[in-house]
Amino acid sequence: MQNFDVVVMGAGAAGLFCAGVAGQLGLKVLVIDHSDKVAEKIRISGGGRCNFTNLDTSAANFLGNNPNFCRSALSSYTPRHFTDLLQRHGIAFHEKHKGQLFCDRSSEDIIQMLLAECDAGGVTRWQPCSLKNIVFSASSPHAEGIGSYEIESDRGTIRCAAVVIATGGLSIPKIGATDLGYRIARQFGLRLIEPRPALVPLTFDGEAWAPYAALAGLSLPVQIETGSKKAKISFLEDLLFTHRGLSGPAVLQISSYWQAGTPIRINLAPGTEVLQALMRAKASSRKLIANELAQLVPSRLADAWVQAGASAGHDWQRPINEASDKALAALAERLTRWELTPTGTEAYKKAEVTAGGVDTRDLSSQTMESKQPGLYFIGEVVDVTGWLGGYNFQWAWASAYACAQGLAAKLLKK
Repeated sequence: MQNFDVVVMGAGAAGLFCAGVAGQLGLKVLVIDHSDKVAEKIRISGGGRCNFTNLDTSAANFLGNNPNFCRSALSSYTPRHFTDLLQRHGIAFHEKHKGQLFCDRSSEDIIQMLLAECDAGGVTRWQPCSLKNIVFSASSPHAEGIGSYEIESDRGTIRCAAVVIATGGLSIPKIGATDLGYRIARQFGLRLIEPRPALVPLTFDGEAWAPYAALAGLSLPVQIETGSKKAKISFLEDLLFTHRGLSGPAVLQISSYWQAGTPIRINLAPGTEVLQALMRAKASSRKLIANELAQLVPSRLADAWVQAGASAGHDWQRPINEASDKALAALAERLTRWELTPTGTEAYKKAEVTAGGVDTRDLSSQTMESKQPGLYFIGEVVDVTGWLGGYNFQWAWASAYACAQGLAAKLLKK
């Protein structure tokens, strides 16, 4: 039997950061993970340079059943706090766009920094190490009113006063994602918001998508939206056509809000008065409609668009000066308000994060402690999901920091 103050389950971004902070605050901390590798999500993030935070982070950049839950943690540990830590470790970084910060060199710099912080806190790591069982006892050798957990692992039995679940979600199973965190939550009677893939490409029925499959690889800026007028969500980002559907930042963003069976709407020429431009061309040009449309959108898209019009009863394959005003109005409407209903997503294998998770109604927004005494949940396993662009990492740092402070306040009190 080995004794620790805290056992952190999960050696990812949130788990390692929480362990390092808690250790440096004076707690005896053990990190266990079923994988022999640490922080694989950091390693592959941002093309290997890790989009580790966003300067513009606020609660408005997150979704969940209670979007305000994240306010306290985010205000207590900001992007500036994290960049100060990077500077202390001599890690160079830059802003790419829209507040997104990336490492100049490699995401490995972030991983090594987290491990160095753990070393500074005297943190013990057992990897690979699998959990077999976890049991809570109300009586404890710790301070009065603090219970005890007994954890059976394949490296032996551990006793601790607190357990931090930082196991992440279900996204990208090839790097080790599991449902362990959700199973532990259920074991102790905590509520779950049904997990689902988020920041994920959308797919469409093969036959219906056939007219657009040839556009695979084409990227362009769009305005994309979903939801009703009262609850409309909209993003201005780049769209990417794929063989099976749509991807790119615009679609990844909207996917977190998209509900199965509902449509998305796309303006393929944002900021352009398409009908006015087509009517001007009609008055002065004899070129094909596709050629004039190619002045407004990529030519591959223009060609595919006029061809696809035939299936909807539109004759757009003619010189623009021969087109009726009604036909050009229909073309402009379809281009600027393309409405289509995805049949699904590329699922967890290509989802960057998991939405849903441990219900925040059962957690403290100040400390991340659950209704089950001494059991904490941080990072992606919680029902807090950020936008694309570094927000989810900032939630990992902020929730981990709040948790570490809460652990110290509870376990180190005299």
